[in-house]
Amino acid sequence: MIELVIFDLDGVLVDACEWHRSALNQALLEVCDYEIPLEEHYSTFNGLPTKEKLKLLTKQKHVKRKDHEVISQRKQELTLELIQKKAKRSKVKIDMIKALKEKGIHVACFTNSIRETAELMLKQTGVLDLLEELVTNEDVKKPKPSPEGYLKVIRKFKVSKKNVVIIEDSPKGYAAAKAAGARVIPVANAKGVEIGLFSEWIK
Repeated sequence: MIELVIFDLDGVLVDACEWHRSALNQALLEVCDYEIPLEEHYSTFNGLPTKEKLKLLTKQKHVKRKDHEVISQRKQELTLELIQKKAKRSKVKIDMIKALKEKGIHVACFTNSIRETAELMLKQTGVLDLLEELVTNEDVKKPKPSPEGYLKVIRKFKVSKKNVVIIEDSPKGYAAAKAAGARVIPVANAKGVEIGLFSEWIK
């Protein structure tokens, strides 16, 4: 039995991981002439909020702490530009969420993105108004891999953890979902996220 499905955003509802990577690297190049190598991005940085990425880059001595704010602001500008250009209405995602809700299943999203970015992505792809709850990294004290955001959503809907399914694509997201005590469906990217994922529970 499923009562609640919680989706991650980047790489799950929207194929936006590469947009974030590209925007951050462009901002890093402009400010400190450095970019995160592709392999290191996916092994270490993918799924972390920008603030956490910058803290890690400072520990690695690639970025000065005094440059965090200007890099963050520039990264956000570039990300919003990419979303406006690349995010398209997704009939597959719209149909999937509608089908879940028609079965009486609550649908929500928890993302390590900030709210402005998340809402624009979801609006551009046509699913923002279909979601019953959106929790961003601005709504929690600890982002993923902490389960705080997922637990916040679960408490809102007052459902049992065993009746919650979380869809995630990154190691940080998997860790957060498992720590929340819910069932987790791992996906490689947003292309595989469609109603067939739930065929075990929806006949």
